[in-house]
Amino acid sequence: MGRTSRLTLLMAALLAGGTGLLANPGGSGGSSPSMSAPSYDPAAEYRKGIEALQAQRYQEAKKAFERVLGVAPGDANTNLLAGLASAGLNDLKAARKYYERAVKADKELVGARRELGFTYVRLGEKEKADAQLAALKAMQAKCGGACAKAAEIGGAVEALSAAIGAPPQARLDTRPSLLFASAAAGDRAYLDAVGLINEGRYEAAIESLNAARAAFGPHPDVLTYLGFAHRKLGRHDAAELYYRAALAAVPDHRGATEYYGELMVERGDLAGAERMLAKLEDYCDFGCAEADELRRWIQAARSRAS
Repeated sequence: MGRTSRLTLLMAALLAGGTGLLANPGGSGGSSPSMSAPSYDPAAEYRKGIEALQAQRYQEAKKAFERVLGVAPGDANTNLLAGLASAGLNDLKAARKYYERAVKADKELVGARRELGFTYVRLGEKEKADAQLAALKAMQAKCGGACAKAAEIGGAVEALSAAIGAPPQARLDTRPSLLFASAAAGDRAYLDAVGLINEGRYEAAIESLNAARAAFGPHPDVLTYLGFAHRKLGRHDAAELYYRAALAAVPDHRGATEYYGELMVERGDLAGAERMLAKLEDYCDFGCAEADELRRWIQAARSRAS
């Protein structure tokens, strides 16, 4: 499908009010994120940034990633890529800032630790580079060569060890595999995650959703399903963060609004759930499944309390 026809489909979905894929987690999951994202949103800017970064248009890439971070400042993948764009512009201090934010947001993001360690080396901050290497080695020991990231962690340890021992003027590679995550791969990971959620395999679904997020950035559908999976595992605080991030990206995302309301019901915050329901009723002029489902949750909770 050509770029023009793809954009036409995206605009049509946006004008029709299709802000998300999620109507029911027990359903088929609908379309893939690369086909459902609005024509101008954080996920679209994320892909623009990746394309510019691959083409070594670093200023354009940085601008796109900064737009994403304006909506999702804590997104680890976006901070990592903004750091790569800054490194491409030879602004190592800015790169360091983004990498540090990425590591703070996700301590298990291997590429961020690798690039941060490289940047510390180039800035002459050897002790800090050693700390990143130690963190990577700790991840490697925990993995024991058996986890999904084993090869990536091993490569990062090897590369950073070599960089620390290299002359200060040595050129360092700044192209982690994350950079080449494609929309097709992201769609596959997303649809895999939908199937895993339908099977109740929430941990595995989270792993697939994180792979999708590497391709799409803070896409509201991916974030909403991450919230749902964490909620099903009893991690309510994490679920809330994902729901709020989804709504920061697309404030009228019906799936995130419904599920955030359900989380509030589970926490006993019926007033908060009613606020979410009011928003859905405002978004859905002629009613929608999300509003109906959240209303059912609230009514059931009130019946149990009476």
